[in-house]
Amino acid sequence: MGVASQDLATKSIKSLLIKQSVPASIGILFMSVNVLVDTIFVGRWIGSLAIAAISVVMPLTFFISSLGMAIGIGGSSVLSRALGSGDKDKANNTFAHQIIMTFIISAIAVAAGLVFSDQVLYAFGAAGDIKEPAGQFYFPVLIAVPFQAFCMMGNNVIRAEDKAKHAMIAMILSAITNLVCDVLFIKILGWGLFGSGLATATSFFVCFLYVLWFFIYRSELKVKLRHFVWHTKLAGEILSLSFVTFARQGVISILAIILNHTLFAQGGEHAVTVYGIISRMLMFMLFPVLGITQGFMPIAGYNYGAENYGRVRKTINTALLYAGGLAIVVFAVILIFARPIVSIFTTDAEVIKDTPGALRWVFAASPIIAVQLIGAAYFQAAGKATKALLLTLTKQGFFLIPLILILPHFFGIFGVWISFPIADVMSTLVTGIFLKKEMSNHLTDAT
Repeated sequence: MGVASQDLATKSIKSLLIKQSVPASIGILFMSVNVLVDTIFVGRWIGSLAIAAISVVMPLTFFISSLGMAIGIGGSSVLSRALGSGDKDKANNTFAHQIIMTFIISAIAVAAGLVFSDQVLYAFGAAGDIKEPAGQFYFPVLIAVPFQAFCMMGNNVIRAEDKAKHAMIAMILSAITNLVCDVLFIKILGWGLFGSGLATATSFFVCFLYVLWFFIYRSELKVKLRHFVWHTKLAGEILSLSFVTFARQGVISILAIILNHTLFAQGGEHAVTVYGIISRMLMFMLFPVLGITQGFMPIAGYNYGAENYGRVRKTINTALLYAGGLAIVVFAVILIFARPIVSIFTTDAEVIKDTPGALRWVFAASPIIAVQLIGAAYFQAAGKATKALLLTLTKQGFFLIPLILILPHFFGIFGVWISFPIADVMSTLVTGIFLKKEMSNHLTDAT
């Protein structure tokens, strides 16, 4: 096995978590800033309706590209444990299978998205005045989704090799490309939402080129033609763990459909725009917590594969401490600066008036979300697909979607916003119970 991946079994947990999480956090930060600035450009250069159009399309295209992320995370769990046990050949076979699955599945999804574009856009909430601008953004982004899928898959494999800096660079290059192309296509050339979509598509391609370069010249994985021979058992292991992430993204997409239709029914295009800003902030403000979660997985997976259960337990505790502290800071920033944050996105007085209160409610339970995120990530890293799936689906699937379907009937649009913290609290309680039991019963060996 490579020297870099061996470090996961020997170096201090704190230094490993920092080494893995800081690049992951910076990469997510750049991607989040990219989404934020993109939204600001679109809102100010095109109009607030354009924010609603992007909010409808992005969950759809992200769902398709996240097929690659699902295969990346699921396969990397297999890959990390293979590296941990010293089985380099299985690691190479796993990566080869990830490549095959990513391109086949994403290509099929894109073809379906093109053939059934009208039906799909309507399903995701492209109604009223949102429909036409949503279509302008949709097509260029959809065509480039296979490149993004490969980037998402590759990013997780790079982190599994303990080379998180390269994963960070890939995300930074993508973000910078998108912002530069935004200025060129929207501001200078005046191509509107089509230009915004083309900028996003170009950023996907640049990210793809960097990830491809990494695997050719820098990766310790050396895939040969023989590794591309299909192994049903290995493919089943990858898919069973990938299904956890895929199911989560599928539920998030269903949530987006329900949210967009509920918001449109409660407050028209205006309400969809409000949530468009909130959804950007959810991704941006939680970047350090998500970075720790991503940094945690290869450390936990490698040591679980090596049967270093004491280190796995310590990794969980350290990740919870860091992620929990950062989540509290995030909550404080949102609580204090909600209105100034919202005013950056738009000059629309009604949006500025209605969004800060909704933003505070959506983030109300953020101080405790680390338990849910780290707990679900542990079971996936350890290869326990069923528990990982159940815990991953608790917030959006078991709690948030039913709450959004029920509460607005009694509380109007406020019922949508209050659903988020209630779902956070309930899912954290469930995950905490599972995680505590697992640590007491299975992660007790001292190392």
